[in-house]
Amino acid sequence: MATLVAQICRLPEQLIWPVYDAAKQTPAHILLLILTFLSVVGIGAIYILLHLLAPKPRAPYPSEKTYLTTNPDGSISAPRQLPCWYDRWLAEGHLLNNPSSLSSYPSIPAGFPVPDQTGAIEPAEVEMSVVIPAYNEADRIVPALEEMVEYLDQRFGRPNGSHLQAPRKKGGSSRPTTPHRTVFKTQPRPAPSGAEKAVGGYEIIIVNDGSKDRTVDVALEFSKKHGLHDILRVVTLEKNRGKGGGVTHGLRHVRGEYAVFADADGASKFSDLGKLIEGCEDVVDGSNRGVAIGSRAHLVGSEEVVKRSAIRNFLMRSFHFVLMILTPPATSRIRDTQCGFKLFSRAALPHIVPYMHSEGWIFDIEMLMLAESAPATPVLASDGSVIGTSYGIKVAEVPIGWHEVGGSKMSLMQDSIKMAIGLAVLRASWMFGVYRRRLPPI
Repeated sequence: MATLVAQICRLPEQLIWPVYDAAKQTPAHILLLILTFLSVVGIGAIYILLHLLAPKPRAPYPSEKTYLTTNPDGSISAPRQLPCWYDRWLAEGHLLNNPSSLSSYPSIPAGFPVPDQTGAIEPAEVEMSVVIPAYNEADRIVPALEEMVEYLDQRFGRPNGSHLQAPRKKGGSSRPTTPHRTVFKTQPRPAPSGAEKAVGGYEIIIVNDGSKDRTVDVALEFSKKHGLHDILRVVTLEKNRGKGGGVTHGLRHVRGEYAVFADADGASKFSDLGKLIEGCEDVVDGSNRGVAIGSRAHLVGSEEVVKRSAIRNFLMRSFHFVLMILTPPATSRIRDTQCGFKLFSRAALPHIVPYMHSEGWIFDIEMLMLAESAPATPVLASDGSVIGTSYGIKVAEVPIGWHEVGGSKMSLMQDSIKMAIGLAVLRASWMFGVYRRRLPPI
């Protein structure tokens, strides 16, 4: 036995020394050529492997671009077409890159001005859009919806035909619900007029990610009970895509000046949405692009975290260590990337949503990386002149209330390993150019 162990211990030495001796006897220029060849082959192999492993989201099915809601008489509506700023953004982008294709559309007049595709997005129709990814959430979604609707009614009111707000309930927020500020806090915002009238109200988009329980029925029953006709919209994905796929799909169809996604379990304190709005307003740039994310980092050391199992806390710390190493600077400094409560200004969406690839648990990190790498926008002086540029979209990390909710769909060990592998594949795919900021095919 001792002899076998000794032989195993000497095995690395027996393999390395012959290579070392051969390298010493090889001319330097030949050795350099060999190393260069091996490097090129290695990089090529990694590139090909990433093409095979990197997630490639599928295109949505036609039925996934429709929604159900309730009618004023309490009945369930027929499928209605979802508004989709993303489809228009994509079409305009392809026209901009290939102006000759305008001739293929006789309905488009000659000289039709195609907007700049990079940041173009349709004007908002409501003030707040809430996206809720839901997979088998029939038992947990109602308390979360109760909390959301109570806060949204108080804060934003319900839109009517002219998007005016309903009277607020007693005890509602006293803060006025105006569109988010310009980059200068001291510069008064001109009164809205004409086509630029302020919007109000809210919408809730529940993305049913192929649930096998009564999630859709429960959501529509809630809509009927609370009179959320055409405010609460249920979109059903024919095939399960994962939380990231559900969130991305929902964000493609939002009509709000702000868009927030929130978990269906209600773990995050939804009334802290006001803190996210203020955080977003504090970091918006000259193009009104901003992101605010809920953070549970301040709860480290509290009872909610301490009472977790030792293995869960170890995996959490290990993941954040890997995150710090693999992500770019601004993203690596964020203390809680995985909280399911994130807000985007409408102007930020075209720089993030169209380029999403991840559809599993790791999608939050890709969103933050895309925000960090967004194209530069002008920095304006108080007189409106350009004095510089600002790269990336700033992200505000805002402490929020949070509590543990049972019934999680996450497998602790298995999904932690998948997240680590997914993060490595994601980062490598962007580094090696497998993922790029390019227009998806129509």
